[in-house]
Amino acid sequence: MTSEQIVRAFFEEVRSGRNPDYADTLMAEQVLAHQVISEEEVTVKRTPSEYADHVREMMQAYGEFYLEIQELIAQGDKVYVRWRQAGTHIGEVDGYAPTHLPVIEMASAVYRVEKERIAEYWIQIDRLGIEKQLERNKS
Repeated sequence: MTSEQIVRAFFEEVRSGRNPDYADTLMAEQVLAHQVISEEEVTVKRTPSEYADHVREMMQAYGEFYLEIQELIAQGDKVYVRWRQAGTHIGEVDGYAPTHLPVIEMASAVYRVEKERIAEYWIQIDRLGIEKQLERNKS
């Protein structure tokens, strides 16, 4: 499979919540996750099972969310993806009690594929936008 096909399958199966455990097939044993948070980069190591748990946590917070790839560009071993995720706030998120109102996440990431598995990624999420929605919804 090409890098583009691997990342597309990752979004369609794992990131979407359809089949989180498929991460074992599409991710390396250790994935470096570079998370850009307010201009500060934090790198964590994740295993496929930890990533699957992360997706399940999102589903506990936002239910069966809708994930739309808005842009996908592949070049060699790197794939850029920009997406929109829409769910319903059904579980506690960052101290905010469930409101049962919609929450939209806008994010993008660059994935590096090595030996037909995602080995590393750099992600940026509009966390302030999510927090503003949660704050507005609690009113």
